[in-house]
Amino acid sequence: MPLTLTVLGTASPHPGPDRPCSGYLVSGGGAEVWVDAGPGTFAALQRHTDPSRLTAIWISHLHADHSADLLSAAYAFAFGGMTPHAPIPVYAPKDCARRLAGFFGRPDVGFLKGVLDFRDLYDGHDVRHWNLRLTARAVAHDTEAYGLRAECQGSVLAYSGDTGPCPALAELAAHADLFLCEADISEHRDGEQVHMTPEDAGRVARAARVRELLVTHAGPTLTREAATARAASASGRPTFAAVEGHIHSA
Repeated sequence: MPLTLTVLGTASPHPGPDRPCSGYLVSGGGAEVWVDAGPGTFAALQRHTDPSRLTAIWISHLHADHSADLLSAAYAFAFGGMTPHAPIPVYAPKDCARRLAGFFGRPDVGFLKGVLDFRDLYDGHDVRHWNLRLTARAVAHDTEAYGLRAECQGSVLAYSGDTGPCPALAELAAHADLFLCEADISEHRDGEQVHMTPEDAGRVARAARVRELLVTHAGPTLTREAATARAASASGRPTFAAVEGHIHSA
């Protein structure tokens, strides 16, 4: 199976009609990985695969617009008749399991151990599922956050997660076939470097010599069309907007 990215949601910082928050399905090498679980993405995921058959779930950071639908998944898997054949690995920052348990008023997620298997991410975390390799790099955000590099049989997909400009991002995206990058803000203010402008995304794409740039997570001060046009002017690479339901090959 070729390495593909299915866009489930792109909205920031809250979902809109027919536009969930951040979430993607990465497929390749016999594996299917739900990458980021923003509100609304669990429903969108069901249009493209049976969630109980997921190989893994991968969460870039624990802000609600990237992780809140883990609660929906937990209800579906534990109580909704969508029980997986084996616990699904959840790769996420270290506090993820505790936060999810808090929604249920439980001290820990032991009651979910039959459906979800939480595993802490760290800088350099590297795991292989079938022929799909997933590598995490710590990126610059206002909470513990990671970008993702997915590799399958010579194809490379890189995902920024939420981040400001940082050296790790260019390393993560180096020579990627497809670079999925946030462009949340129109401009940096007061030296804040926790999100990317469209120009930032374009400059990283150019420096990393990616084949294609896919712009996502445009915030409320931008339209995705404007964000994509601005990123394209800086990237010198084919640049497209991430749109719900679209499928891209790396």
